[in-house]
Amino acid sequence: MRVDLETNHAELEATPRFQLASAHKRQLQFCNIGFTLLASLLIFIWLVVAIFAPQSIWVPLQLNITAMMIVLIASFQSAWRISRWREQTLTEQQQEETTEEHKEIKQQADTKQSNAFQTLFQEFFERWLKPITTAISIDAIWIIALTLLALMLVATGWNLTLPSRAVADSAYLFAGLALLAAFALLVLERYLAANQNEWPEAISLAMLVRVAIATLVVSAICLSYASSERTWPLRIAVLSGLLPTIVALELAIRAILSAFTPQRVSLEPKLFATSFMAELLRWPPKPMQLMQDGLFQRFGVDLRQVWAFGFIKRAFLPVVTLMIFCGWLLSGVHEIPINGRGIYEKFGKPVVIFKPGLHTTLPWPFGRVINVENGVVHELTASSDENSLAPLTPAEGPAPETANRLWDATHRSEKSQIIASRNDGKQNFQIVDMDVRFIYRIGLTDQDALDATYNTANLPTLIRRTASRILVHDFAGRTLDDLLSEQRNELSKDVGNAVQKDLDQLNSGVELLATAIEAIHPPAKAANAYHKVQSAQIEVQALIAREKGKAAAEIDKARQQASLIEDGADANAHQNLSKAKADGIIFDADHAASNIAGKTFLREQYYQQLIQGMSHANSLIIDSRIHGEKSPTLDFRSFVPPVDPSSNNTNTTH
Repeated sequence: MRVDLETNHAELEATPRFQLASAHKRQLQFCNIGFTLLASLLIFIWLVVAIFAPQSIWVPLQLNITAMMIVLIASFQSAWRISRWREQTLTEQQQEETTEEHKEIKQQADTKQSNAFQTLFQEFFERWLKPITTAISIDAIWIIALTLLALMLVATGWNLTLPSRAVADSAYLFAGLALLAAFALLVLERYLAANQNEWPEAISLAMLVRVAIATLVVSAICLSYASSERTWPLRIAVLSGLLPTIVALELAIRAILSAFTPQRVSLEPKLFATSFMAELLRWPPKPMQLMQDGLFQRFGVDLRQVWAFGFIKRAFLPVVTLMIFCGWLLSGVHEIPINGRGIYEKFGKPVVIFKPGLHTTLPWPFGRVINVENGVVHELTASSDENSLAPLTPAEGPAPETANRLWDATHRSEKSQIIASRNDGKQNFQIVDMDVRFIYRIGLTDQDALDATYNTANLPTLIRRTASRILVHDFAGRTLDDLLSEQRNELSKDVGNAVQKDLDQLNSGVELLATAIEAIHPPAKAANAYHKVQSAQIEVQALIAREKGKAAAEIDKARQQASLIEDGADANAHQNLSKAKADGIIFDADHAASNIAGKTFLREQYYQQLIQGMSHANSLIIDSRIHGEKSPTLDFRSFVPPVDPSSNNTNTTH
């Protein structure tokens, strides 16, 4: 029962909680100091981890534990203020026995010790802070502020899309430290539970300490089972933040509602840091009894006297049993999505492959359905660093780092390979980086679905390791010039066929749709040197090709001229030979005609030759009778007129 100094004049020294108020105050102060140091250390570690590994499991675990420590600080500080009020009240009651003389001396001493700073602070408090503290207590303000801080920490670490990563061996050390801290809190909880009769606030604080113990135990379990192949420890680590979140929200709501409760200095303060959700951590849990007791204590309502609630209590177990049984029967109803298939196991043996739609089977554990993909296409790189999910890049923002295809940048999706080389006539090796991607899916047949489910535990790991072995074996006999000069389509086809062959031998049920080699280049550190070597090699090859082109052009030109000369000589020879043959034929014909016709033929030939000669010549015919000659005179010379017309010289030719 709460003490009211105005109406209750009982001896406070006889009350156990007032007798032990000083010890309780000191114990609560030590607990607050310990919780504050632990929370500060965790915040510092979180700041360091957030810089180097922001996507690890450490971030949500540390923030959730820190938030729970802050909730404990708020609740223990509220209890500390109550213990301090009891101590001060008990001290004031003891001081009432002093005489008025001693009171006057004390007041005079207090007046002398006061100074201007205290007066100024008192005026500031009376003007600005007293109205606030009158409406809502300092205890409620501290609880609201600390719970809001705890909610901010949980919200900062809340991320259910964190990728699973391997943790170091130090995780087991921190898991052990978390269990050690949980054991220390368990000792504190047992101490508080044992003193609940002499300390009214002890049971409420013990329940809050149980929530902190549960948070630490869950964190230790998550750290112990965290690995790159498990995702459930990471999800549970994030979801463990619900414990401090629910408790912090309830404490904040209770502190806000306390503003509507009348505040009197003479009335013993009440602990606001009580949580109904924390009190559910009892064994066996009795939520209905807790609710009934709370209503009876606060409002005087006894639900046990209501017939309806009695009927609900009697019918609760059968109804819940029937609901559980119906839910168990509904576990045999399965929905297969349009892009999936279902392998139905009846008593542990696969019997049928379900197509998309609704299907009914035996309820669990007599029958279960294993979901399998149906035609879903995946892309996988040969490098094992592709597990980390890259953040999404906005459409209007700069290009992501993965789009940088320059050789002087290192890419996570690329894998280093050793290839053959030749140096000074000796065998050697080189290292190149290449981005090899595989497009695959689970086969569409029922046998492929069974093989992918029962013969392989992790398909991406199987494909990646098989591809790595094939790439090492295939590229060990190739040189860099072969890789850069060979058609990538043919190279990708060869690699894909080899990987598919090995996967078929393992009965993996995987179907490779395509194999793409997007980049082949030296490592980033050797890019500059290789650029120079490659440019020099390209220049030499260009010079050689240029000189070979010039030589080929000269040879072709000489061949062309020789061919023209040879063809011209052949043409002239054929022409002369044909002309000689034609002349021979004409001669034979003329000779035969001369033998037959005699002088007539000769005269006819003479006239034909004369006609041919006179067809394009200026001729002058002089009759033979002019001079009495026997034959006429023919003059074929060209006539040139005289230069001087006055000259009497004439040019006459006979």
